[in-house]
Amino acid sequence: MPASARTIDIEGSEIHVEERGAGEPLLLLHGLTGTGADFQHVFDLDALAETHRVILPDARGHGRSSGPTDDFSFRRCAEDVVALLDALGVERACAVGVSLGAKTLLHVATAHPARLRAMVLVSAAPRFPEPTRALFRAAASLPHSPEEWAAMRAAHVHGDAQIAALWQLPRRFAEDATDMSFTPDRLAAITAQTLVVSGDRDPLYPVELAVELYRGIPRASLWVVPGGGHGPIFLTEREAFVRVALSFLST
Repeated sequence: MPASARTIDIEGSEIHVEERGAGEPLLLLHGLTGTGADFQHVFDLDALAETHRVILPDARGHGRSSGPTDDFSFRRCAEDVVALLDALGVERACAVGVSLGAKTLLHVATAHPARLRAMVLVSAAPRFPEPTRALFRAAASLPHSPEEWAAMRAAHVHGDAQIAALWQLPRRFAEDATDMSFTPDRLAAITAQTLVVSGDRDPLYPVELAVELYRGIPRASLWVVPGGGHGPIFLTEREAFVRVALSFLST
């Protein structure tokens, strides 16, 4: 089924979104330094469009979306998502979020619980322990090879300054003590049917953080992927994830 793409102005940021299909809206939110197109490596998007209205945005500052990253936060991304749903005339959706996308969904689900019927959170966390923050700081200091620059230039169209800013975002996450601070009381506000997915070898988010989400979100389910790293939904883990995620979202 052919896709349609457009750009929507959200408080001065141009958010690029691709849509295809009809049916229940399904929002797919990518990870940090990714784009909505990453989900073509997970789902058969044409098949998915036969049963869902598939919505694939690029987060602010990513891909074809513009917008300053000097005030970037997961909360800000969630506000973008709610405004995007408003602009698309979507009152309620189901969603899959990976890492950045999953943490964005936590903000949407706690601040605007009526907007999500069901969600799959892949590699999410309720908070960032100090070892995670240390890894974020280290990541922001890494040099990048010509091959990494070439791959990023192919995905992010607004120039090298955009790419450099994206690579510095982990430092911002490390220094922000409030953006990711989901207490049990906050998680208890979530009404969406929720599946928490975690790799048991995730170097950023120990599986204990997934258990915190599972225990804090009412009626949540937990899937720990054996041997899975961060974002365990690609390559050899793809088939199992698609089967489990789509079965979960259909109930």
